[in-house]
Amino acid sequence: MVGRLDWRPADEHPGLLAEPVAAAIGEVPEAEVAEIDPELADTAAFCERYGVPLELSANCVVVAAKRGGQVAHAACVVLATDRADVNGVVRRHLGARKASFAPMDEATSLTRMEYGGITPVGLPAGWPILVDEAAAAASRVVVGSGLRRSKILLPGKALAGLPDAEVMKLAL
Repeated sequence: MVGRLDWRPADEHPGLLAEPVAAAIGEVPEAEVAEIDPELADTAAFCERYGVPLELSANCVVVAAKRGGQVAHAACVVLATDRADVNGVVRRHLGARKASFAPMDEATSLTRMEYGGITPVGLPAGWPILVDEAAAAASRVVVGSGLRRSKILLPGKALAGLPDAEVMKLAL
């Protein structure tokens, strides 16, 4: 087990998942879910309280990539010990003139997930999911559930197997 949490099969507990995550969790048969205090959803507080090492926790951020007046969105998944190179690797990969973290209200409305719980599982169809190679190589990682009150545990290889996922060196 990872940390001090009661991990249960995610597909059997859809009430602990945001609606789009619950609809897509069947694509990740090894996924487990655990309920947490929503006040401790942010990575550092979560890892400290529940005994999850930072290197087993991954963050998913929504990026807005702009080029010629058009805005495209993508998700980046990196281990909590790293930061995504949004202005370099991500911007170039997406062919954008400018790339930045999407504003909170935009990220939550587009994903239909809560801020602090956004996860790569269940993102809008066609969004690139850029997964850092270290996250994809991890035996197990903890990510958001789409809600602040729970987390998902899944194999790193499951991140690489998500629809529209691409594994690359994203971390600075």
